[in-house]
Amino acid sequence: MLTKRIASSSLLVAMIIGVIFIDWLCGLVVTLFIAAGLYEFFLMLEKKGISTYKYFGIGMGVIIPLSIMFRFELTHGWEFLFIVLALVFLIIMQFKRREHSGAIIGIATTIFGIIYISWFFSFLIKIRYLSSGLGLLASVLLITKSCDIGAYLIGSRFGKIPFFPAISPKKTFEGAIGGVGFSVFSAIACRPLLGFNYLHLIVLGISISVLAQLGDLSESLIKRDCEVKDSGNIFPGMGGVLDEIDSLLFTAPVFYFYMSVALLK
Repeated sequence: MLTKRIASSSLLVAMIIGVIFIDWLCGLVVTLFIAAGLYEFFLMLEKKGISTYKYFGIGMGVIIPLSIMFRFELTHGWEFLFIVLALVFLIIMQFKRREHSGAIIGIATTIFGIIYISWFFSFLIKIRYLSSGLGLLASVLLITKSCDIGAYLIGSRFGKIPFFPAISPKKTFEGAIGGVGFSVFSAIACRPLLGFNYLHLIVLGISISVLAQLGDLSESLIKRDCEVKDSGNIFPGMGGVLDEIDSLLFTAPVFYFYMSVALLK
């Protein structure tokens, strides 16, 4: 398992290094991850017996990152308008179905998937397009994924006290602390990219680590509800695409809004 994790992690790192320097290629890879993550999400729901609008959700979910890539903005904050229109289309599509049992659940989970995976993860593209976006994107990726690494390494070696065992039995309090420590260390290492003082970086590292672990727990909650171990098996030893991006789903939008304000100041 460890060998598979190292191999998959090396592949991911190589992929990130290969695309992060080219903004449109970075956006394209984020879009592909969103499509794959949505597919895994809807597949988990189908296994639970929930009838969703899978392909409609994936199609709509892909439009959001593509619109950011091409700088399309019908109106300020147009994503909200897009989500409203998606809801309207879903209701119209439901009218055409013969079976209306579970209609609310199907529509709600489709919209949830679009917001939770597509909209949240597409903030990585927005970060890349900010001033000094390359350094900012590298920072949020490093700090967030360092939390994942720290939580796994410390938790697997020293973990004894369960941390939300009803959601994820293998997560421990020691692992959570390890994740915070690794994130803080990575945030300090990103000082040349961010330019903040050390206290600011420590607070940033702690904040991102907390959000990253909440993102991980949120996906664990979904998997627990759907009674699956991993969202997929595309990355041997690590699971699916959604398993790899879950910690970024909360850190990316919060980091984007925070840095947008910080850059203005």
